[in-house]
Amino acid sequence: MGKSSVGFEIHAQLSAVGVRHCLIEGDNLDMAYPSPWEHSLAERNLAAMWANYRALGYRRLIYTNTVSVRQVDVLTAAMGDDPRVTAVLLTADDGTARQRLAQREIGTALDRHIERSDLAARQLEQLSPDWVHRVPTDGRSVAGIAARAIELAGWTAES
Repeated sequence: MGKSSVGFEIHAQLSAVGVRHCLIEGDNLDMAYPSPWEHSLAERNLAAMWANYRALGYRRLIYTNTVSVRQVDVLTAAMGDDPRVTAVLLTADDGTARQRLAQREIGTALDRHIERSDLAARQLEQLSPDWVHRVPTDGRSVAGIAARAIELAGWTAES
């Protein structure tokens, strides 16, 4: 289970109770080779997609991306408005993270993915602002984690 699974579950839970929202998978906004980072492609694509959703009346956005909790200012500036942001960092202990990677990765790349995952987890924990909500995922269901994120955002059928 990871950020995409939780994002899709948030979408399912909000849809089930009639809360208007949209979901953008941030990892897909600049997935290209060679990497277009220097052109701010993710921000440009987010701006374009959000403008389209806003034009249709959407005001709630579920945005999933690995390092977005460290780039909130850049991402909200790209959106062109002044959104209220509830940032959530999903956490797991080393054993849980390794187990999940082993289920997802096969072949010789597993060790490299574990090493990168360990480093990324440490950096995210250390460099994410204090106001970012840390939600442990160890031993929890995707539905429970999604429900917690919805609760943190204050998104109910009435809000």
